[in-house]
Amino acid sequence: MAKGRFVWYELMTSDMAGAAAFYASVVGWQEQDAGMAGMAYTIFNVGGTGAAGLMEVPEEARKMGAQPAWMGYIAVDDVDGYAARTTAAGGALHRPPSDIPGVGRFAVLGDPQGTGFMLFKPNGEPPQPPPPPNTPGFVGWHELHTTDLAPAFQFYADMFGWTKDGEMDMKELGIYQMFAVDGTMAGGMMKKMPHEPRPFWLFYFNVTGIDAAVERIAAAGGKVLHGPVEVPGGSWIVQGLDPQGAMFALVGAKG
Repeated sequence: MAKGRFVWYELMTSDMAGAAAFYASVVGWQEQDAGMAGMAYTIFNVGGTGAAGLMEVPEEARKMGAQPAWMGYIAVDDVDGYAARTTAAGGALHRPPSDIPGVGRFAVLGDPQGTGFMLFKPNGEPPQPPPPPNTPGFVGWHELHTTDLAPAFQFYADMFGWTKDGEMDMKELGIYQMFAVDGTMAGGMMKKMPHEPRPFWLFYFNVTGIDAAVERIAAAGGKVLHGPVEVPGGSWIVQGLDPQGAMFALVGAKG
């Protein structure tokens, strides 16, 4: 059962063609038109399997000041019920539960600290199982940058059953809290940096060699904000901005 697991990732951008070219170069995705009636939507594939989606920032969101950003969909068995639970817990409802014809039902929310996320329940077939760890092109780590770590973790624990899975003391940066979904480590949470304007989810895409990926970021018009640095376990990470200003991250072996 996929309940409580991130099952889809979506980039809302100001330039679909430019963003598609950037991530095709940096991550290695192949583009596919989703063929959705009434809107342009691109699927990023890895060997024929969908890894993420791409769309323009919706006009109503743009009028409210929304900037290009990555968002994640969390699977639930009752979108309406979980949306109501989120608002009851102090979260925000940015888009009420709606149907995507032939795909499923979704809603756009914010946790009590203001971090955006989405709920999703598919029609018919359940979401595809996650690929093996470290599979290139797929998300390998989920990282919450929040304003208040303890209540942020408790919200996701109460809502989706996430559990603590170790922590690191990052000294002046505070505690880095790892979390697990269904017993499998899935990511970490930390207090956001002072220079980060708002809380957000950061998604780390797997690549085969971090140094080569850094070169591709620069060549494709992106910007490296942090890294490459080694993290516990021997992997290397880099955080960056795509040409449209959306923050993303990569994780992979040295090289």
